[in-house]
Amino acid sequence: MCQNRNSCGNGNHASGACTCGGHSRVAGDINLRPAQPGDIPTLLALVGELAAYEGLGHEFEATADLFKEHFFGPNPRARALLVFRNGGPAGFAVWYPTYSTFAGRPGAFVEDLYVRPPARRQGLGRALLAAVAADACAAGCTRLEWRTLKWNDTALGFYKSFGAETLSEWLTLRLNEPHLSGLTP
Repeated sequence: MCQNRNSCGNGNHASGACTCGGHSRVAGDINLRPAQPGDIPTLLALVGELAAYEGLGHEFEATADLFKEHFFGPNPRARALLVFRNGGPAGFAVWYPTYSTFAGRPGAFVEDLYVRPPARRQGLGRALLAAVAADACAAGCTRLEWRTLKWNDTALGFYKSFGAETLSEWLTLRLNEPHLSGLTP
């Protein structure tokens, strides 16, 4: 989403299709835009890289068919943004809506944010997160949440640099199969 609305030559701000390069300290030839069905192989490759980086490659089970259904099917479950630098894919973000009963308002959860190592420290991660924030605000969300691995000091420093705070009083719990279906009546 273009943050440089007054000087950007691309009037299509709502779709996030800005190519002006004016995204919060990002210089050079960049294109940050929503993923499209033709981007599924690129998105799969980037997610696979992230899984390997986090030491979780053994958990990577996503397929083109699953991404097609869940990002672009009749009932999309999540949204994906891609950032390209100098014509090549440099990173992505995936987010989905949530709801806070305490606040009585919708929120958004960033499932993944990843920038390839050679493209880091160039403002692309911040541009991706700013684009997610803009999309979430446009959707009526009032907060943005995400997780990072405890050992990822680089990511923790990056997130804290613009005001994110850790919620140390909360734990993330997960119920996988076969326990998930075992809980159903």
